[in-house]
Amino acid sequence: MLYGASRMGIASREPSSLVAFRNFDEEMKRPEVWESDQGASSTSDNPRDNLASLYRPPFHLMFHEPFEKAKDAASVEDKWLLVNLQSTKEFSSHMLNRDTWANEAVSQTIGTNFIFWQVYDDTTEGRKVCTYYKLDSIPVVLVIDPITGQKMRSWCGMVQPERLLEDLLPFMDGGPKDHHVTLSNKRPRESSLTSRQKSKDETNEQDEEMQRAVAASMESMKDSCGVAAEDKDASVTVTGEEETCSTKKQTYPPLPEEPKGDRNLLCRVGFRLPDGRRVQRNFFRTDPIQLLWSFCHSQLEEAETRQFRLTQAIPGASNSLDYDNQSTFGESGLANSMISVTWD
Repeated sequence: MLYGASRMGIASREPSSLVAFRNFDEEMKRPEVWESDQGASSTSDNPRDNLASLYRPPFHLMFHEPFEKAKDAASVEDKWLLVNLQSTKEFSSHMLNRDTWANEAVSQTIGTNFIFWQVYDDTTEGRKVCTYYKLDSIPVVLVIDPITGQKMRSWCGMVQPERLLEDLLPFMDGGPKDHHVTLSNKRPRESSLTSRQKSKDETNEQDEEMQRAVAASMESMKDSCGVAAEDKDASVTVTGEEETCSTKKQTYPPLPEEPKGDRNLLCRVGFRLPDGRRVQRNFFRTDPIQLLWSFCHSQLEEAETRQFRLTQAIPGASNSLDYDNQSTFGESGLANSMISVTWD
């Protein structure tokens, strides 16, 4: 284990940290001090309470145990561990609480796909994590592999919600176990390259004969494709690129200009495209979800000749979207979601 069993938030062992609107010694022992409606006096008599509530830590997202237990929980649930080291002296730490962790889309994404662990750098647990990962800039956000403890990604300072959501997309395609399965599958293939190369050298003449046979076969397939183009009644089975000759072009509704304005009327959707690009777009909540296909079609040149499918990028779920669905973004629950685009 990286550390012993010391628990986060035991204020009596930590240095006292007090700023104008936060008492770090009390907040972990009594989260209710952050609520503006708590206490003997009304909020109108205590404007500091109103200010404090804006910078309240995301207790509803946080895993309230030491780092090692957070890793264990993430490993058991097959989720990535999202760590936020904060500083009592850096205002960007408070901005993360106010703008990023309080964002609805970020909160939903983290609650579904990650174990979230937040600690201050002047606590026992915080100092140990800073030392182990050699952190010299606070605040910092880390994605940790809970199986190995490896740091997979990091952000320093204030991270805007839109950027964080986009950068977290790769970790929503699969959990840590999927990552290690992929690595274990790659290693045997890589280790066998040498033996396969030797075998290829020993049978060079046979390979040349095979290449000539393949070339002849491809030439025959091209001739067959030409016959199919002249005779529409002819039925020719082809593979690879020739298959696109018979692909029917799909038409989608016109894509209007990207809307702007009142956030309550809009929703933002992120897309992971087949070529690895990640893009985002605003839609009205009253727009039909068929505009998802229209937008993806506009982003993919190959969509003129290839069919694609859309699925929600949620690990452990298989939610394939149906183009015939007539519901709106607000009705379908796709608002502020992540969509994975793959070729059929």
